[in-house]
Amino acid sequence: MSLPINFLGREFAEAELRIVEPTEDKATIPLHFNPSEYKLKKENTFAEVPIPGLQSPPLQYVRGGARVLTMDVLVDTSDDLSNVREKYVAKIEGLLNQSEKLHAPPIVEFHWAEQVFRGVLQALEINYTLFHSDGKPLRAKLSLTLKEYRPVDVRLKSDKLTSSDVEKRYVVRAGETLSSVSAAIFRDPARWREIAVANGITDPRRIEPGTVLTVPRLEEQRV
Repeated sequence: MSLPINFLGREFAEAELRIVEPTEDKATIPLHFNPSEYKLKKENTFAEVPIPGLQSPPLQYVRGGARVLTMDVLVDTSDDLSNVREKYVAKIEGLLNQSEKLHAPPIVEFHWAEQVFRGVLQALEINYTLFHSDGKPLRAKLSLTLKEYRPVDVRLKSDKLTSSDVEKRYVVRAGETLSSVSAAIFRDPARWREIAVANGITDPRRIEPGTVLTVPRLEEQRV
């Protein structure tokens, strides 16, 4: 198939979307992918701790965010003059729909050369750019946003569960206890006593919001 961009000396690398879950619905959707732009984004979430009297609040790390892949792909049926909406676009749009087996949209993998990205389709924008004389769409540019999917057990195995080589600082928020702080940092609420000892706390049930705790270094943390 010849596309206008081929005439400019640039070839399209073959790429595809594969449905991996639910396994009963496994399917492959071929794409024409232009590798001139491939964007990955990851963000962390921080909470501002309101402490009276400070000009700027301290930041408390809350959690990491999933990676997000955004890209433009092309689907084209100008070689056989079939309806590109029916042949390609409708299948990709279906990835936004809830699966009866998962009660959520299906999990997919984007494959291009050595690149593999597993996630869910978060957003889709469709721009039809070529039509047959009868109005039938023959080419569409799709802007896709995929959000990374990793099961909890995979995250727990890959995340580092050992403490840092230096002591940490933790700013207590309203409603928190030493047990909840221990659960958030050590993933074990029973280790609150080690925080209490490190900070000379005699009543673990009374911690004022804004208190800066010294979190001791631990040799090992277990889930």
